[in-house]
Amino acid sequence: QVQLVESGGGLVQAGESLNLSCAASGSFFSINAMGWYRQAPGKQRELVARSISAGSTNYADSVKGRFTISRDNAKNTVYLQMNSLKPEDTAVYYCNADIRVRYLFRHGTEFWGQGTQVTVSS
Repeated sequence: QVQLVESGGGLVQAGESLNLSCAASGSFFSINAMGWYRQAPGKQRELVARSISAGSTNYADSVKGRFTISRDNAKNTVYLQMNSLKPEDTAVYYCNADIRVRYLFRHGTEFWGQGTQVTVSS
């Protein structure tokens, strides 16, 4: 099986920072892309940041300049450094990965983490 495990969420005050981590575990060949999504109560899940490769990243307009996505390929882990947090950043953050599960199958399979709560007070 393949599993994404997230950590690093918590309760902080506006202006503070958090660093989220997501580690992929199980049996797979490689990870093609990883990203972060978030969902607030009563709202649709939205893309926060995505890393297709070391030189290709994408951010939601609302987090540009504040959030940074990075990857440690050796540890199969993606991070989301969140600075200058705002109350509107409050949501459950989900890790997403496109994973090449088997060597013979070059196409990727989508996986989701369980989510980690981020709450920003003001």
